[in-house]
Amino acid sequence: MPFSNSHNLLKMKHSADEEFPDLSVHNNHMAKVLTLDLYKKLRDKQTSSGFTLDDVIQTGVDNPGNGWGPLDLHNDLGLVLSGHVPCCDLTNQFPDTSIINIKMAQLNNQRLPPDEEYPDLSTHNNHMAKVLTLDLYKKLRDRVTPSGFTLDDVIQTGVDNPALGSLEGDLKGKYYALRNMTDAEQQQLIDDHFLFDKPVSPLLLASGMARDWPDARGIWHNDNKTFLVWINEEDHLRVISMQKGGNMKEVFTRFCTGLTQIETLFKSKNYEFMWNPHLGYILTCPSNLGTGLRAGVHIKLPNLGKNEKFGEVLKRLRLQKRGTGGVDTAAVGGVFDVSNADRLGFSEVELVQMVVDGVKLLIEMEKRLEKGQSIDDLIPAQK
Repeated sequence: MPFSNSHNLLKMKHSADEEFPDLSVHNNHMAKVLTLDLYKKLRDKQTSSGFTLDDVIQTGVDNPGNGWGPLDLHNDLGLVLSGHVPCCDLTNQFPDTSIINIKMAQLNNQRLPPDEEYPDLSTHNNHMAKVLTLDLYKKLRDRVTPSGFTLDDVIQTGVDNPALGSLEGDLKGKYYALRNMTDAEQQQLIDDHFLFDKPVSPLLLASGMARDWPDARGIWHNDNKTFLVWINEEDHLRVISMQKGGNMKEVFTRFCTGLTQIETLFKSKNYEFMWNPHLGYILTCPSNLGTGLRAGVHIKLPNLGKNEKFGEVLKRLRLQKRGTGGVDTAAVGGVFDVSNADRLGFSEVELVQMVVDGVKLLIEMEKRLEKGQSIDDLIPAQK
């Protein structure tokens, strides 16, 4: 982890051959593209806070990956990006295959067109969408993220959070700092499933996500509890729009309105979100590069969830599943959290539509299986 600008100077006393990590048992994207020559070229580079190539790759060094099976984009990248533009410039010298193996596309950062109609997914009560969630990671340019926090960064970041208090209308709400919230406030946030925990995952701990916890971390939500902003959980901001039922258009419209207001607030403080024309929005975890958008639907699929073709169907629809408890949780009662697998290569509108269309097909398959009928003719082509 970065301690100061002298941190890297100390390592420079040793040769690159001595410092180059042993990656012989590693199976992650970082290990597949980091060569000794590339390490020699970049090891002396650092940001103004002292963040270096060694800090970027530390997660991948400490966590070899999932053996020698297929790589998982979210768990086997082995890279973390600090909040500084120079760090992004440094990691840009890695081959694109270290980020994601899909076609790169110019991102238009589209917003919901006024006449765009998203189908209401709650038509069938037995298989309806239980909860809809849109969440988006955002990083401010020239500000260090939790993985590289120093005391000055903690103090400065804590000053900016009251800006959310100026949100108006349906977005009007309150900010809760993790450090000084009351027991009653903490319990209420737990009951609402809003509170995020101190990182315990080896991947997050290796990247420094728990630095100076819980300083400068907090949660803001509107009075209706349908719009949330997590402060310095993984990135500077994680914007969440959610509600029960299946009306994705309401969720996305609120999401776009809130995000526009937040962008205006931070621009008034001379901050801008990190973005470049090749990779889109730059986030701490490279798996979120591009839009940083995740559209999730909690949906009950007790029959399809047990079907051997379920995984292949999701892959062809460019979707992924997990339990409703979050990453690495199992589905309970046949209820899955289904979301877009991609962040990069598609616009925000395209990703949301992909989830809406995909979930509609999953519901149709579930109804077929409930009646004991075949779903072979519904298997989609690869998107």
